[in-house]
Amino acid sequence: MGEISTDDRGLAAAVAAGKEEEEEEEESSPIEEVRLTVPSTDDPSLPVWTFRMWSIGLVSCALLSFLNQFFSYREEPLIVTQITVQVASLPVGHFMARVLPRTRFRAPAMLGGWEWSLNPGPFNVKEHVLISIFANAGFAFGGGNAYAVGIVNIIRAFYGRHISFFTGWLLVITTQVLGYGWAGVMRKYVVEPAHMWWPGTLVQVSLFRALHEKDEFAKGSRQISRSKFFAVVLACSFAWYAVPGYLFTVLTSVSWVCWVFPKSVTAQQLGSGLYGLGFGAFTLDWSTVSAYLFSPLISPFFATVNIFFGYVLFVYLIMPTAYWGFNLYNAKTFPIYSKYLFMSNGTRYDVTSIVNDQFEIDMTAYNKIGKVNLSIFFALSYGLSFAAIAATITHVGFFYGKEIYQRFRASRKEKPDIHTRLMKKYDDIPGWWFYSLMAVTITVSLLLCTVLKREVQLPWWGLIFACGMAFIFTLPISIITATTNQTPGLNVITEYVMGLIRPGYPIANVCFKTYGYMSMSQAIAFLSDFKLGHYMKIPPKSMFLVQFVGTVVAGTVNIGVAWWLLGSVKNICHVDESSGSPWTCPNDNIFFDASVIWGLVGPRRIFGRLGNYGVLNWFFLIGAAGPVIIYALHRIFPSQRWIPMINLPVLLGATAMMPPASTVNYNAWLLVGTIFNFFVFRYRKRWWVRYNYILSAALDAGVAFMAVLLYFSLTMETKRIHWWGTAGEHCPLASCPTAKGVDLGPDSGCPVF
Repeated sequence: MGEISTDDRGLAAAVAAGKEEEEEEEESSPIEEVRLTVPSTDDPSLPVWTFRMWSIGLVSCALLSFLNQFFSYREEPLIVTQITVQVASLPVGHFMARVLPRTRFRAPAMLGGWEWSLNPGPFNVKEHVLISIFANAGFAFGGGNAYAVGIVNIIRAFYGRHISFFTGWLLVITTQVLGYGWAGVMRKYVVEPAHMWWPGTLVQVSLFRALHEKDEFAKGSRQISRSKFFAVVLACSFAWYAVPGYLFTVLTSVSWVCWVFPKSVTAQQLGSGLYGLGFGAFTLDWSTVSAYLFSPLISPFFATVNIFFGYVLFVYLIMPTAYWGFNLYNAKTFPIYSKYLFMSNGTRYDVTSIVNDQFEIDMTAYNKIGKVNLSIFFALSYGLSFAAIAATITHVGFFYGKEIYQRFRASRKEKPDIHTRLMKKYDDIPGWWFYSLMAVTITVSLLLCTVLKREVQLPWWGLIFACGMAFIFTLPISIITATTNQTPGLNVITEYVMGLIRPGYPIANVCFKTYGYMSMSQAIAFLSDFKLGHYMKIPPKSMFLVQFVGTVVAGTVNIGVAWWLLGSVKNICHVDESSGSPWTCPNDNIFFDASVIWGLVGPRRIFGRLGNYGVLNWFFLIGAAGPVIIYALHRIFPSQRWIPMINLPVLLGATAMMPPASTVNYNAWLLVGTIFNFFVFRYRKRWWVRYNYILSAALDAGVAFMAVLLYFSLTMETKRIHWWGTAGEHCPLASCPTAKGVDLGPDSGCPVF
């Protein structure tokens, strides 16, 4: 045999190198962010179906559901997020791993003879992931509580009508669970393919990895462990909230401009943080900071900047111009900022007087009272929401359309990546689980819409139509979310459509919106959780069961808490704002207004030719055209990197939570977000990486526990402190109109100009 030449050796080496590179590519994800964040390994021996997971998960789910539902009725509705559970459950899991007995038990042979133990070993990351998903099950993208509970709230607290607990429970559970069916059908398209990478899940993967890495400090280091830091901050947050939460409630909104100008309506409209433009207003209350936009510590600075510009443009340029400059829509006849509906003379609209005994609109009474009027803030907020919806579609289409299309095509042809191959070790979820659950849920929903139609008003064809809309939109919107982390909502579209088809029925409209919009949102939330489990190598059947059980538990706790508070808190949702009582139901006020605008009165009588606000429909066109212009500028000036950073959906939707959110919420949120996610992130990055998310979780948890303690020990017993520091914001004139001749009566405290 002849000797191998140098050229042959080189060729063989090149071939071997090529094969090695090819194998390396197969062993990693095609998405760089995923390669840098998600480990390409798995340990199938880690136990996940443990006593620790079930006990901590069930308690966390029930506690999170209770707290978020409880706080949703308060003026500053704190939302305890999934990240809080991620951080707080870790020391509990480690504690249980140390103290629980390790005795192993064996089931009888007739049951399979399997073994189990209360303590199968160290608390592991897979148990932790399942606990986190368990606790957050049923809440679409951290929404805090079941959306359908709002229907029960407005029926009982605002319309003063009857709905049974059983009907409310069925409404909550069916709307929450229906999304499982859509998720099961779409899972193979948007979870398994590597190009469907769900950017939002990477934050959670990063946090799980950080929490399960061992704290290693250099000798002599003064750094403290994450668990100790969490405990210290939680204790401080718990203790401090007694001050703004009970002893000195003025700290919720320090509107000093009102104090300087106690007799000026204009000054108080400018300075009030709760009922005005919030010039100079600030807060020392964490529940105010995180009330509507979630914790600013977990918002990317890029999003914070877009929200800042959108907020400043709307509140400090458009609003003053529309109110004082043009008196748009007779703006001066009404408060500059209000979440309520008004008659043409500036008094509050008596909605119950235009509802007949059949819970439908009484056209005779409506024609007598007149058209519904909105504060200029509320009206323009609707216009911006129209623009944001349209802008999201064109923005995603122009900036991400090609990428989405290419990735979807690649996902259908690509070979399974390393994560999909590792997941093949586990039994997949049988398709019939999803289909059976979907069939049962739709059947129960149809019975709800026929047997109990008098309570929910939604006809059976309305349910089928809502399900059809949700099913059609779930795939494209989940693809958008999986590739861009943006999720267009169907809430305005669904209520607009149903309002056109069936005006005069307020509960039918909100039920249609909930079945159409919420089932799609739930499906996308489930798919996001499935992708998190995919990255963290959680057995799929465990994921499904934990999500399902968690959803039922969470929905049941939500409706239970709602029923309890609606029956025990006097005048809940109707408390005089000057009283300082926290039970003002800000989110439910907006939900109620939506039921009146889109359902009872109908969009034709408000945003159509029969209403005052038809011009706002042009915002759809303005929003759709905006991203097209920005994209054209980007193509003309490709070297200007700041142009594609203008995210119009975020910018236009910056004030989407206003109302009910107020200017002091935004002022504080933007300030804290900038400090931590720009300055601390840039100049103290190691501290930020180690402690930022933990700080957020501890602040949330401390406030939540103290607020519940205050309620049960003091507020529930009507024990209140009465002094200047607990007498509201001290901006009584901020809610006054400024038009000439408007007289709201002597009880209003407003001057007549």
